Amino acid sequence: MRLVRLVPRRAGPGEAQVRVHAVGISRSDHDVYLGRRPVPYVRYPVTPGHEWSGTVTAVGEGAPASLLGRKVVGEGLRNCETCAPCRDGDTNLCSAGYEETGFTLPGAMAPTLVLPARLLHTLAPDADLTAAAFLEPAACAAAAVLKARPLPGSRVAVIGSGALGLLTAQLLRAFSPSELTVVGTSPDRAELSRRFGATAYRTWDRASGLADFDVVIDAAGTTSSARAATSLLRPGGRLVLTGIPAQGAEGIDPTEVVARQLSIGTAFGASSGAWSYAVGAFSAGRLTPLELVTHRLGIDEFERAMELTGSGDPRVGRILLRP
Repeated sequence: MRLVRLVPRRAGPGEAQVRVHAVGISRSDHDVYLGRRPVPYVRYPVTPGHEWSGTVTAVGEGAPASLLGRKVVGEGLRNCETCAPCRDGDTNLCSAGYEETGFTLPGAMAPTLVLPARLLHTLAPDADLTAAAFLEPAACAAAAVLKARPLPGSRVAVIGSGALGLLTAQLLRAFSPSELTVVGTSPDRAELSRRFGATAYRTWDRASGLADFDVVIDAAGTTSSARAATSLLRPGGRLVLTGIPAQGAEGIDPTEVVARQLSIGTAFGASSGAWSYAVGAFSAGRLTPLELVTHRLGIDEFERAMELTGSGDPRVGRILLRP
């Protein structure tokens, strides 16, 4: 990596320029740093930063002037708006090809960011922009929850006690499940999981006996989590896999899937609808992601942020960079 001086780009037709307030760091950013992200989903050299919040400072021709001065977050995935998936609302499956802020296009680890104005979601004037930087993973969590279609009173489990897992649990709480169990790797996440809506927390070494859940969402994406998640489902239950699974992930037994009539869904990124759902939940006070932050660093401390992200230290939660 190298730190260079930004030459700001002016907003073109239909675009908006945003002054970046804060940028979150995820496992995907760490994979980009180490060169582990699958080839179709990154293009080097790249300015990273796909989780961000900021304020609109300029708009190009054809973009709404009403955006000027507004606090915003923005979708990272580009979409054409005209293909069949886009018309069906699956904008994250746009057939025009994969392009995403911070992976194949310049990201928010810079003082300003330029992107299509139509991808912005406005926030209330009093919105906490630091907390809003986590609305990108919250939108991914919303995509998984909407795919899972939980019913009130159902038994639900979330695999993973990282930011994605806890934000998923917080959104699931609004569906009034009779049981909401978070399964993680560190006992230190138990209290935080309960504050995010879990009725129970288990580590994998104490997960024996967990079974018969109506819905399981795998928000961990480890080599074994998807396969293990199927063992937690009741016959006829629903499993939702999120993100890109770790390399070398164990396969799911198709015989078990068919014999037990399990339904399996996936969520990669977030559609515009999932973004709207997450922003609405945030604005209504249903999402409180600021508790996830353990470190706030300057942009010049990027390498330290990467070391912390990959340390495996359970005391390291979400890291925020300030450009």
